[in-house]
Amino acid sequence: MFVAHLLLMLLLRRAALLAAEFCGSSLGGTCGVKTSAAVLRELRADFVVTYEQLKVMLSSGSVQLFDVRGPDEFQAGRIPGSANIPLGDLEEALRMSPRDFEKRFEVDAPHKEDDNIVFHCQTGRRSTTALHVAHGLGFARARHYAGGYSEWAEREGQPGGPLTPPSTPYPPR
Repeated sequence: MFVAHLLLMLLLRRAALLAAEFCGSSLGGTCGVKTSAAVLRELRADFVVTYEQLKVMLSSGSVQLFDVRGPDEFQAGRIPGSANIPLGDLEEALRMSPRDFEKRFEVDAPHKEDDNIVFHCQTGRRSTTALHVAHGLGFARARHYAGGYSEWAEREGQPGGPLTPPSTPYPPR
């Protein structure tokens, strides 16, 4: 039994060394695959909108704000002035003609040269993905609100922020 275990361990080590050699990295490498946290860290600062910047943009009416959360999340709480385009529908939406976009989402269609397009979600992960989708389709000046609805709700004192206690289906004791 001990010999079989030792042989298995040697085979696993050899496989790990071959994988590391193939990827050109150390044993702890990811073979070129980035985690979502790594992608967020590498995002250029000029593609990120802060809470304060978003407040100014909203008050001046100079933003096209798209919430990429699901419809249920959007209905539960939203940033005023945002339009809901779930992340799974975003690529199709950005490829639509302006007429079809406006008919479906009831807001003006964004244009590739616009510099006021901002995506947001709950905490910034999905909006980062949305940003990559938009940039890949030529919306090179699009940005995202990294704090998401979670930060917005907390700073605006609305339900849905990280400090909102969960509701309980039974009465307190």
